[in-house]
Amino acid sequence: MMPTLGSLVKRPELQLTLASAQRPVSFHSRTVTGVTFLTPPALVASSPPLPLPPGALVLVTGTPAARIQGKLAAAIEELCERMTPAGCAGLAVTTQGLHHPVPVPIRDLAARAGLPLLSSAAPLAAWTSLHAAIQSDRLRSAELQAARLNTLIHRLPAQLADPQAMQHITDWLADALQAHVLVSEGDSILAASPPSAADLVSTAVIHQSIDNSSPDTTAAQHTQLISLAPASSRGTVLALAKSTPFDVPGMRLLRHAAKLLGLAAQAQDEYGAITGACRAAREAVVDLLLSGETDTARRVMATLHRGFVSADTARVFVVDTLPAHREETLRRCEAAVTDQALVVADRLKPSRILVIQPQPPDSKAEGQADDGLDKLIASLGPNTFLGGSRKHPIARLSLALREAVTAQHFAVNHPERVVLAVQHTDVLSLVPQPEAQAWAQQFLRPLAGPQWQAVRETLTVALAYPYNVAARRLDLHRNTVARRVTQAAELLGLDFRAVSDRIDASLALDLLTRQTTPAHGVLRDSSPTLQSLITAPPVCDWAETLLSKARDDRRPLLTTATAWLKHNTLIESAARALGSSETTVRSHLRALEQHIERDLTSLTGQRDLQIALHALTGSRAINDRPAVLSHAA
Repeated sequence: MMPTLGSLVKRPELQLTLASAQRPVSFHSRTVTGVTFLTPPALVASSPPLPLPPGALVLVTGTPAARIQGKLAAAIEELCERMTPAGCAGLAVTTQGLHHPVPVPIRDLAARAGLPLLSSAAPLAAWTSLHAAIQSDRLRSAELQAARLNTLIHRLPAQLADPQAMQHITDWLADALQAHVLVSEGDSILAASPPSAADLVSTAVIHQSIDNSSPDTTAAQHTQLISLAPASSRGTVLALAKSTPFDVPGMRLLRHAAKLLGLAAQAQDEYGAITGACRAAREAVVDLLLSGETDTARRVMATLHRGFVSADTARVFVVDTLPAHREETLRRCEAAVTDQALVVADRLKPSRILVIQPQPPDSKAEGQADDGLDKLIASLGPNTFLGGSRKHPIARLSLALREAVTAQHFAVNHPERVVLAVQHTDVLSLVPQPEAQAWAQQFLRPLAGPQWQAVRETLTVALAYPYNVAARRLDLHRNTVARRVTQAAELLGLDFRAVSDRIDASLALDLLTRQTTPAHGVLRDSSPTLQSLITAPPVCDWAETLLSKARDDRRPLLTTATAWLKHNTLIESAARALGSSETTVRSHLRALEQHIERDLTSLTGQRDLQIALHALTGSRAINDRPAVLSHAA
């Protein structure tokens, strides 16, 4: 049984109270068919307006209710005007315990529209669980009805939500009645048996009125038309044609089959609604993770994917395919990774699928998701490609996404159409420990102070992105980002216009972020320097492997790369220094990207290139700062 507003108000976990002026009793019987989640940015920016399902309880969340004003207040007023015609159950807003969380004009508008207006102090996870439970109950109810009829017709599939269920029923009906059977919706054919039934029965679908469903005995074929709309809420029509008249047992069987087909259509609708709701929830979680809202994402995912509750790190994979094939590829990706990862369609690119695999502490399942995806890509067509990232802290998942996208771009030219960053050893794991931690702490010591955390988080993002992009990701003003970066540069004695200084700072920050053990262990070098770290034998071996293909190239790619980095990645200056054209420099850099499989437009790619070049050739200036372990930050 579907819940009502009255029953939801009685649930203590929802902390739901009536905020409008109407009598509460008048709304208690309203049936709630689900929860539609809206955030203030989505309300303000929605164009065209967001769809409002009938019976939905619309929940506006994400902003304290006391801030409902200006454009947001106008958007909620417009939402109220649309909800009553749409048949919505009511409107709820989140609150932080305020007595009147919604402005008076909105409460008055809701009262005039006869729209229940409620407030809730419950966490988003409680509402997400409620919505999932309602949708599960709806699907369970539809499947229960189907199961009762399934005892009459044993050849029916067990799950009516199966996309092939309607075709199975149609095949059975055609065989039982020795008829041509067609199920259509408008101009679309949903099922036909035999396949030629569409041509034979289409004339009956066009010319015979659904209201006049009596047999057509004047035609060469005896026909029946039955509307499935009462059961499925869609304009679906069942049409049959046979050479002999329909007898009474056949008509009874036909009516049962029509009900089953209607239930199949309904179950598919319900399943689609649940699938859509779950996908929307997963997409929202991915947005939160990529925005750095880790704690909020964990709360939401507690009921959807337990792996994110305890994981501190994760990997990101990007699957790119033809837009027309994305839906099928997405389903196959979900099957390939089972419950090992979170799979969503990228809303920014119609050909892309994102896969996020949490890595719990001491996880031994790191290869399971990429193994499944690797095998999947091999079985798909030549227009599907896979890129993957290394493990990254969940708080920095946006960087992992960029790394995976870069790997996917390289996969386009890879013979196996797969490039996983995990195939290449992470240089940060090769530098000697705990010397690297000691050096990083000493390097960043000038930043220690009350603002350490804020400056550190800002600097990490601002080094990798332009200030305006970093400001959006950090939800800060651009001037705040610029001020913090300038302050950090002054304290560190660096010039962040210089690529080498940006690389040194990002290296120190990443080393501290990846620290898993204290840095006061036994040191081989009492005063570790960056020079000693990146010329360690494991790093030199890594650099030799990374640059081996570039060294075999007949073009002087490494000479070009060295000049490009020395001139702070300015193509024009590097070309003048080399005495070559800008076109040649760009061509060399593109070729080098393919050889080392790094994105040289990113700071991470530039850092790997510069460390590798120095490890092999020493062609780099080092800002060494000896560690003083007794004052480790």
